[in-house]
Amino acid sequence: MSELFADIIIDISTERLDRTFQYRVPDELKDRISCGALVSIPFGKGNRIINGYIVNLTDTPEFDPEKTKDIAGIKDDNSEKAVGRLLSLAAWMKHHYGGTLIQSLKVVLPKKTPVKQVEQKTIRLTADKKTIDVYVKEFEKKHQVARLRLMYALMEAGAMDKKLITSKLAVGTPVIKALENRGLVKVDTTVSYRNPLVFEPHEKKINTLSIDQKSVIDGILSGYEKGDLRPALIHGVTGSGKTEVYIDIIEGMVKKGYQAIMLIPEIALTYQTVMRFSARFKDRVSFIHSKLSPGERYDQFLRARSGELDVMIGPRSALFTPFPNLGIIIMDEEHETSYKSEQMPKYHAREAAEKLASLWGAAFVMGSATPSVESYLKAMNGTYNLYEMPERITGGELPVVYTVDLRKELANGNRSIFSERLRSLMEDRLSHREQIMLFLNRRGFSSFVSCRKCGFVYKCPHCDVSLSLHGDKKLHCHYCGYTAPMEPLCPECASRYIGGMKAGTEQVEKLVHREFPGVRTLRMDMDTTRKKGDYDRILSSFANEEADVLIGTQMIVKGHDFPNVTLMGILAADMSLYSGDYRAAERTFELLTQAAGRAGRGGILPEGSGVRRSMGEVVIQTYSPDNYAVVAASQQNYQKFFEEESFYRKIGSYPPEGHLLQILIEDKNLKNASSASEDIARICRKSEEVQVIGPADAAIARINDVYRRVVYVKCSDYEKLACIKDEIELDRMQREDFRGHIEFDFDP
Repeated sequence: MSELFADIIIDISTERLDRTFQYRVPDELKDRISCGALVSIPFGKGNRIINGYIVNLTDTPEFDPEKTKDIAGIKDDNSEKAVGRLLSLAAWMKHHYGGTLIQSLKVVLPKKTPVKQVEQKTIRLTADKKTIDVYVKEFEKKHQVARLRLMYALMEAGAMDKKLITSKLAVGTPVIKALENRGLVKVDTTVSYRNPLVFEPHEKKINTLSIDQKSVIDGILSGYEKGDLRPALIHGVTGSGKTEVYIDIIEGMVKKGYQAIMLIPEIALTYQTVMRFSARFKDRVSFIHSKLSPGERYDQFLRARSGELDVMIGPRSALFTPFPNLGIIIMDEEHETSYKSEQMPKYHAREAAEKLASLWGAAFVMGSATPSVESYLKAMNGTYNLYEMPERITGGELPVVYTVDLRKELANGNRSIFSERLRSLMEDRLSHREQIMLFLNRRGFSSFVSCRKCGFVYKCPHCDVSLSLHGDKKLHCHYCGYTAPMEPLCPECASRYIGGMKAGTEQVEKLVHREFPGVRTLRMDMDTTRKKGDYDRILSSFANEEADVLIGTQMIVKGHDFPNVTLMGILAADMSLYSGDYRAAERTFELLTQAAGRAGRGGILPEGSGVRRSMGEVVIQTYSPDNYAVVAASQQNYQKFFEEESFYRKIGSYPPEGHLLQILIEDKNLKNASSASEDIARICRKSEEVQVIGPADAAIARINDVYRRVVYVKCSDYEKLACIKDEIELDRMQREDFRGHIEFDFDP
């Protein structure tokens, strides 16, 4: 038998070891070894046993075979073709986003968690009747009541689950073992997977599809059949029935023998989404998210790999489900920022999904009421197929939106968090037992400074983003390092009502109870959703109308469908509008539009039904009522926003009109961090095609006594930025004196 060698990337996240090492595959492992397998290997002069991933198998040795070490053992054998695609994806992610190959491999390959397997033991009777009668008489004579109790139960049932025997019959393992030794019973053990789907799926509901829905479903499925593998973007208003479209598209692919991945941006959406999918796909659907136990998460990947599942639902980590025949990836709410990883490699699930779909030859479908500027531009130029769904399937109109100028509220003596219009509408809804959602827009809560009287906001004169108030009482720009003193009076109107906006959901809940005694409230934020099941508990309680008002942050405005909600109050639109981010206007428009879409989804009730259902109404409270993002959101006009936002992006050469690379340098020594950032800026400036900003202090200049510096690089060519990233990584690897850490973030 010819010798086999494996190229292995070792499980150590350091740039200096970011290459493969070749090992010989022992004869006894040749039949079990495969690319992607996690193996144990002797490493270094001391032959310390460490882990590594096999990225290639070959019969050609790189070095003298006599001096090549053997693989010590296999920790996880994964032989499906899915692994090959995931390895290719990991290599692409390393080039596209930076970091080490092992970091990318840890993202894409399911982690085998050392948890005990779930075993189901069944006790069954194996002896003939004559033998059983002999032993029953013996047990009666010796008053062995536990053995008799078990024998009588098995004589009636034939076989029983061990848990049932120990709990209901109060018979312990020693008794079972004694009967097994006598040849009376046999213990059958089967390994079962943990299934987080604990509720009973509803029966399939037959929905009548609208003309728009049918057109989108037929267009995507027929396009795939014809070989058009361009990604598809579904632009559908809130309540247009996108989820039903997703389900029908997936059903069409499953019937052809394919599996599907359904990406959702928030854990909070899991409950509602899985309920709807399980009605169609029964136990062939599952989900993963961070609140599951390690064993539950790993078991869902095993179920997918073994062919037990057709559909996997979850946030961005669900993208790496090792399906044996992946046919379609669907990304709901594709505009959401939670699809971007905050850890190296800082990948975007939209880009990674597009790459993975191309590796499989699979369909890739995105959907949103407020598509990202990047995706919509690609749809406009034909890179993506665009499908429009402009009407709600319930027949109801989009909600009426009122924009309240909080500057006028202050001038009229109202210093409450509730405007007069919002308070009046809340009283009306509560009196008619209709539900209300209050959205506190805390995204970008980085202490931007504004004047409550005139609406003035401190902005950077160089970057056109808002300045943030830091602990040193100075205003800082997070892009170029510009600083300015914080004045006690407004520079525009000399008002003393200037400062950072501060509010919290708990404070809002207290004010609701003070203004409306006896009101039933639920609060949904990071504090109330820490435990497993908290999301489902809060959302199901509100859906069952056990509360009148749901108060929350952005997690309550995405994708939820509550028919009895007729009023949405947006308490502080400006918190995301001035967040010191070039995407601030886009984030604000998305949040306001998505929030507005939660109201009035119940549709039109027939006359004489005895139930009043108001048209949905939305109140946007803002200090900037004339801002183009607020105006477009109040009109539910995506095209208007897209045109104006694209114009500003083009002027600033921000994505998608250009590309931006953020390089973060961290070091425990301030001098070393500053020196490294200057060196990196010099490397970047060698190219005439790029614009370099910085180096400057990061938004948080020091964490845990580690100093942080940033360099920004702008360029119209993404690949040029990727090459600069490669050059910087190589430069740092060659510097023996560099002990710091570098992170790359493309289009941050």
